[in-house]
Amino acid sequence: MPTRKGPRELEATILGVLAGQLEGLTREELQKAVGLGKEEPWRFRRRLEPMERRRLIRKVGITRGMRYVLEMSAQVAPLANGVSVWEHSTEGAQALAKVDRSRDQRPPSTYERSFLDAYRPNMTFYLMEAQRNQLHALGLTPEAEAPAGTYARQILERLLIDLSWNSSRLEGNTYSLLDTERLIKAGGAPEGRTAQETQMILNHKQAIEYLVEGAAELALSPGTVRALHGMLSENLLSDPADEGRLRQSPVSIGDSVYVPLAVPQQVEEIFEQLLLTAHAIKDPFEQSFFILVHLPYLQPFADANKRTSRLAANLPLLKHNLQPLSFTDVPREAYLSSTLAVYEYRRMEALRDVYLWAYQRSCERYQAIRKSMGEPDSFRLRFRAQLREAVRQIVRPSRSASEIQKGIATYLEAAVPAEERIRFQAVISQELRNLNEGTYARYGLRPSEFEAWKPVQAEWATGGR
Repeated sequence: MPTRKGPRELEATILGVLAGQLEGLTREELQKAVGLGKEEPWRFRRRLEPMERRRLIRKVGITRGMRYVLEMSAQVAPLANGVSVWEHSTEGAQALAKVDRSRDQRPPSTYERSFLDAYRPNMTFYLMEAQRNQLHALGLTPEAEAPAGTYARQILERLLIDLSWNSSRLEGNTYSLLDTERLIKAGGAPEGRTAQETQMILNHKQAIEYLVEGAAELALSPGTVRALHGMLSENLLSDPADEGRLRQSPVSIGDSVYVPLAVPQQVEEIFEQLLLTAHAIKDPFEQSFFILVHLPYLQPFADANKRTSRLAANLPLLKHNLQPLSFTDVPREAYLSSTLAVYEYRRMEALRDVYLWAYQRSCERYQAIRKSMGEPDSFRLRFRAQLREAVRQIVRPSRSASEIQKGIATYLEAAVPAEERIRFQAVISQELRNLNEGTYARYGLRPSEFEAWKPVQAEWATGGR
């Protein structure tokens, strides 16, 4: 008897089998690989037709030579031990072949504005529909309908460590993951690391916190990107005036024949156009990848352009409560050479491979982390709106520490069922004690309101209650 599988389970099995099969599989090979070798061939072909229509898979070749291949560009080849290895798509490999030649064999190039001009938001797509669909399926979290940044706050400690380390590692930083964790948690720099490397890690931490805390209000705007750059480049540039400022002089890129635009007025104008275009893109993954392509290509800052693009590319994901992109396990050389293909040939296929593979690896990591955290507190979930309103009502009036308990009691009597008041009181007390720079925004509080609350909170926590 053929193995019985539901449509979704079978689709996932087929995609998993075809992943990494650059040459694809014949119908017979694919049917056997997914455990349906005894099923009638015509029935199995019918199972594949919906996946072809949705551009998840496609047929190549004709008659007896016809094979099924994965439509998604990035290929991940699973090993027997469950680890995945890196492979580029055919298109990505072709793009990389151009930059793998020696410098004297590559024609000099400069910024081509037509590359940006040709992009029409929500009409042009760098990520194919099937790829976007798979990314959305991978990135979905239980907090999809929650306020922006909710999911990122739940995994913030891990995100700070992972993204700070991986983004710095892609810049050549020699910190280990464990050293990064110790620095971020305890503030101690290990021996044998330079001050510049330590500064780079701490700059990433600050910039990631800025994105998570402001996810609801921030947009892919010139102000946001300049603020990110200012944080990421703090104390790392030869001229401190260049921190967060669009560059005022020409720059060069080592080991590349690409010459970025040199005129400051043009850089500023295109920077504005680039971010207006990005802001108009509706799909968060397309928006994210667009930034990863175009921001480094323009080179709007004196330095730190790629790391700025990596963090900015996370903002659309944080806003939609999708899994973040932490560039987990991305080979440094693969990332650098893929970016070089954009610079010199305006070919983004190899970088797209990197993006798709990196996102899959990131999702695997955060899904495991989320499982280790257990299920969300059902009581907090059920009373989420009331808890937020209670915090607002207690914090905003600038009460004294002695008045906080009275404020809690007043709210309990007015808005919480009698049988739930003891549990609610314990939870709201904990929420008030834990209110900090990274959480006050989710209650709709303004920075000035939180600053006024801090001394009251300190007094209450040490006995004023």
